[in-house]
Amino acid sequence: MTAAVATGSRWTKRFHPAEDAPVRLVCLPHAGGAAGFWFPLSEALAPAVETLAVQYPGRQDRRAEPGLDDIEDLTDGIVRALVPLLDERPLALFGHSMGAVLAYEAARRLEHEVGAPPVALIVSGRRAPCRIREETVHLKSDQELVAELRELGGTGPELLDDPDVMRLLLPGIRRDYRAIETYRHRPGREPSCPVTVLTGADDPRTTVTEAGDWKRHTTGRCTLEVFPGGHFFLGEHTAGIARLVTARLLPSPR
Repeated sequence: MTAAVATGSRWTKRFHPAEDAPVRLVCLPHAGGAAGFWFPLSEALAPAVETLAVQYPGRQDRRAEPGLDDIEDLTDGIVRALVPLLDERPLALFGHSMGAVLAYEAARRLEHEVGAPPVALIVSGRRAPCRIREETVHLKSDQELVAELRELGGTGPELLDDPDVMRLLLPGIRRDYRAIETYRHRPGREPSCPVTVLTGADDPRTTVTEAGDWKRHTTGRCTLEVFPGGHFFLGEHTAGIARLVTARLLPSPR
């Protein structure tokens, strides 16, 4: 994997610089995920769209920093990191699973507190914020947490089967699960940007109906795209999703 280029913030990584791209896409990973999750999509989108991948504190090159287990605190850090980028070019947000909620909350703040709405919000692998399920994975034993990760996919078996590696990773994964499982949507002003919702037809954590209810969380247009696959369908459809993202973010040629 090509080394990430510094972006001026420890919160974001840029794998494929695209200085001439007319729009920048900020991508937020799932619970337990890291910036590198977005490398394939970043590669597929460049040079038409420049991708910045968010790196949460407490993992990889930020492993020495205290991790955060609250969506509001994570959103604070993300928004602070994005504000200096707002004058450079139009900005869109794309979040998967926990990252979808963070992208949505960041979009709300950017529009209604900063006065700089994103041009688009893309969410995947997550039910709408108004759809609540009582989940307590963060309270389970290490063995049960590993079983959860194995069921969802997205984590290589070589990692899940290595107890030494998992001993290092599980505290951060548990923090992320605590953050998303204790999150509750606060009523308020919604984003006005168009929202594109991506979901896997066989995702055990999000039904198509639950994904469709994202339409309640924008005053703009909301479209739903269903892909074959489970929770981590993104990895199976990188090229197709790159085409969809490009169509959403770039004007059609005349």
